[in-house]
Amino acid sequence: MVFFKAVFLSVILAFGSLATLSASAAGSEPAISARPDVNINTANAAELTESLTGVGISRANAIVVYRQKSGPFKSVEELANVKGIGAATVKRNKDHIKLK
Repeated sequence: MVFFKAVFLSVILAFGSLATLSASAAGSEPAISARPDVNINTANAAELTESLTGVGISRANAIVVYRQKSGPFKSVEELANVKGIGAATVKRNKDHIKLK
């Protein structure tokens, strides 16, 4: 009797694991989610953080402060003048950055 209980529990656990795996695979999201385009001359810090890969809230705030002091960005590459934003970050996000 103990043997049958052990087999029964093993079968239930196996089916439960399969159901969990198939449910998680069916509902999984892509590894890279699409980010929306962003106008770096008008976006607030939250919008910049949401739209730019590798830009957290402190860097987004630095972008806003730089823009307030220096005026609107004239080129996407000018974004690299902001402290904490390097050329690699600009390159990674270039296709999603708008100036107007």
